[in-house]
Amino acid sequence: MKAEAVALGPGLRNEDPWRNHRVVLHADMDAFYAAIEQRERPALRARPVIVGGPRNARGVVSAASYEARAFGVHSAMPLRLAARLCPTAEFLPGRMDLYAEVSKRVLSIFRSYTPLVEPLSLDEAFLDVSGCERRYGPPRDIAEHLRRAVLRDEGLAVSVGVAATKSVAKIASDVAKPDGCRVVPPGTENEFLAPLPVRALWGIGPKTDERLRARGIRTIRDLTEHEPERLRYGLGATVAKSLQLGQGVDPRPVAPQRGRKSVGNEVTFERDLTDRRLVTGYLQQLSDHVGRRLRAKRLRGRTVALKLRYADFRTISRQVTPESAIDSGDTIFEIVRGLFLRLAQPGDTYRLVGVHVSALDRAGLVQLPLCPPTTRHRHRLDGAMDAVREKFGDAAVTAASLLHSQARLGSERYAWRDAVLA
Repeated sequence: MKAEAVALGPGLRNEDPWRNHRVVLHADMDAFYAAIEQRERPALRARPVIVGGPRNARGVVSAASYEARAFGVHSAMPLRLAARLCPTAEFLPGRMDLYAEVSKRVLSIFRSYTPLVEPLSLDEAFLDVSGCERRYGPPRDIAEHLRRAVLRDEGLAVSVGVAATKSVAKIASDVAKPDGCRVVPPGTENEFLAPLPVRALWGIGPKTDERLRARGIRTIRDLTEHEPERLRYGLGATVAKSLQLGQGVDPRPVAPQRGRKSVGNEVTFERDLTDRRLVTGYLQQLSDHVGRRLRAKRLRGRTVALKLRYADFRTISRQVTPESAIDSGDTIFEIVRGLFLRLAQPGDTYRLVGVHVSALDRAGLVQLPLCPPTTRHRHRLDGAMDAVREKFGDAAVTAASLLHSQARLGSERYAWRDAVLA
């Protein structure tokens, strides 16, 4: 007896390539910060927009519109170089509160399709929409429906990659940009991945790419055709993972319950600094900001890191793991100050400093300290200062040691960082 296809829903039949496979979307907002600025200021639409600060600032590009990217501008590029490449661009400071609010609304749209939404950052997320075919049709229709919803509700474009795995969906969304959709049906992963540059794979950065190119490995096909042992020189411990991803193998589920991996603040100085006292003053303020943000999120961290960028753009970081999780700006500052003084050498010139706290836990039960009254009073004082600053602004309360210091964050390019688990 000849088997017949059984109708399962709009566009879905038992011979469909997606049957028995997950349907994973990677949604990536196009030039998110710059697109929001263009939406908020209609006069900027179709014009090159660069978010990050004034054109003569010493910071880096946070986002560039596609009109600016046509001139070679990209994220993390020094603002002054971006100004030379695209002198007609409109340079704007970032408005992170606005971007975060828009991100929340976009994520709410995503969650109207599926509860399995895994945010990666403010502007991108994975969605597992397996089972949504009965309502929205085949995977491409689901992706296009989502894209139209974001455009309708927020006036913003989102590119979507569709695949059976997270890694392939992520690469597909990159290929789809700008404002596009790319579907990679199960069984066609190798055909899709093979001609792409090896840099498209997670875990392969510029240095690894350079080493691989020296060995004649330029595409993912080149990578997968090499023997693992011969690749160990180029990839080290990541070889097995990179080969798996290059073959489209990625068993990771979309995980909606995601926590922050780190909370941090950085500042790029208006001019290079050699004065250790000034640098220490900035570290004190950054530590205070990080502590306040941890307490606001009811988080404590078990690892404290110092980031230094020198005038020649050399960047280093050092970290320490305290005996217990912390959320006190004073304690964070004590740690990073010690790290900085151990690293500082005569003649060092600094461009950027940063303070980051990672290995985060929800504030709750903690190990009792040896001196509980002092610690309890410190927490009460921190809470009181947080309340004053929330009502009257950051400058309402500050350390006495900073009253006459030139190290004031208000005059510098200041950035906050939240990283989430990848």
